[in-house]
Amino acid sequence: MPLRRAAVFPASLPARYVRHLTEALRTETVGGVVMLAATVVALIWANSPWSRTYEALRTAEVGPASLHLNLEAATWAADGLLAIFFFVAGLEVKEEIAHGELRHPRDAVLPIVAAVGGMVVPALVFVAASVGTPGAAEGWAIPIATDIAFALAVLAVAAPAMPTSLRAFLLTLAVVDDLGAITIIAVFYTDELHLFPLLGAAALLGVYAWLQRRRVRAPWAYVPLALVVWTLVHESGVHATVAGVALGLLTRVVPAPGEDESPAERADHLLRPVSAGFAVPVFALLSAGVTLSTPALAGVFADRVTLGIILGLVVGKFLGVFGGTFLAVRLGFARLGSGLRWGDLAAIAFLTGVGFTVSLLIGELAYGGAARSERATAAILIASLTASLIAAVLLHLRARRRVAGEGAG
Repeated sequence: MPLRRAAVFPASLPARYVRHLTEALRTETVGGVVMLAATVVALIWANSPWSRTYEALRTAEVGPASLHLNLEAATWAADGLLAIFFFVAGLEVKEEIAHGELRHPRDAVLPIVAAVGGMVVPALVFVAASVGTPGAAEGWAIPIATDIAFALAVLAVAAPAMPTSLRAFLLTLAVVDDLGAITIIAVFYTDELHLFPLLGAAALLGVYAWLQRRRVRAPWAYVPLALVVWTLVHESGVHATVAGVALGLLTRVVPAPGEDESPAERADHLLRPVSAGFAVPVFALLSAGVTLSTPALAGVFADRVTLGIILGLVVGKFLGVFGGTFLAVRLGFARLGSGLRWGDLAAIAFLTGVGFTVSLLIGELAYGGAARSERATAAILIASLTASLIAAVLLHLRARRRVAGEGAG
């Protein structure tokens, strides 16, 4: 018997946050469609007679050599453009903590437990599938991530009339998921740490936080500061995208007297379309182009590591998210609020297996430069496609059932 009253999800939310949620969902959904188109272009290009031009684009060196930033275009996309994506993710985490479901963690226990289950179980499935395979251990975190843009695009196409509460559950889960993935990248995928650049970045992050507290609004004060922070984090050995997260988390989310919107809202309005419509699609274009020949695909299904990725995303994510949700309700820690049904949550649990952007990034960090890297990318694409198709069918059936139920009523 539960010792305390179960928290109902979703709880009542401030009107300000509901507006933010609606705008974010709309932008991310459109971004997911653009990213999907970029992925298709990458796959066609990489498997066409012009595949050499695709590889030449990916490996073209760009940037100043004097600053050790003459990086390949694909690396710039992963380290540079995705820093914008992670900055927006940092803003989203801060917004959720200040105004959203995470402002009272006990009220958000349902998506929090689902997210934790959706990280732990896929990692365990991957380890179980790949145990004993040389070099496999580096990729344990690949299936933990959910791509919110891709997932929302599938949801919008397959079941546009599903309740907002279901989208709120998916978004809150994805925010916790992103926070976990960011932490894992920073802690487990830092091979060599250089202390002085890291201390310099920390000092400048302190300056950024001070400027926020002093309510400085001029872009000229923040853009150069952010670029230097990114460079120092890159030079420290920590993955450069962590700079974006740190800056997002330090951005003020509460409007000051006389302000129509907070700096976080202004930054979100400016950069979320850039992230969803440009940064992530370009990363997808430069990362998703893998060979789809019969021997290459046979190699994916013959490798226990890539099988672990597929099983982790398709099976592990479902078991972790749905199982975590069921346990939270069964043990009395949470109750399903208005608009949430078990069938809907099962479909959403499969949808979280769409692990595109962050999974590709972790795959590159784990196996970059190795022969397994391309197979890992193919496995992520196969798993994300499989999970999205299963979820799309289930969501479509659930949407039809809701319509039929309303008609009968």
